[in-house]
Amino acid sequence: MQRVCFLLRVRPDRIDEYRRRHADVWPEMRAALTATGWHNYSLFLRDDGLLVGYLETEDFEAAQRAMAATDVNARWQAEMSELFEALDDQRPDEAMKPLTEIFHLP
Repeated sequence: MQRVCFLLRVRPDRIDEYRRRHADVWPEMRAALTATGWHNYSLFLRDDGLLVGYLETEDFEAAQRAMAATDVNARWQAEMSELFEALDDQRPDEAMKPLTEIFHLP
């Protein structure tokens, strides 16, 4: 099982909206994440907009590809893209670059 951590940055003027949207994630989005191999998925948001994501999956690249192929993901990413800084013309799910794990205490 891979443990994946990534960072993104939410625009400071959109933090409240980001929190509201994640308080009520669409049921079909939750189902798609689970079906495509995203497990133990958490998002943490600092007050300045730093977003830390964590998930566990068998194969992160395969889980990303499978999720990208879903209609619900395309709709979700289109709605969420405007809330992020510095995506360089990528969707948020495309901008997620895993950090290198250097220590783990099981």
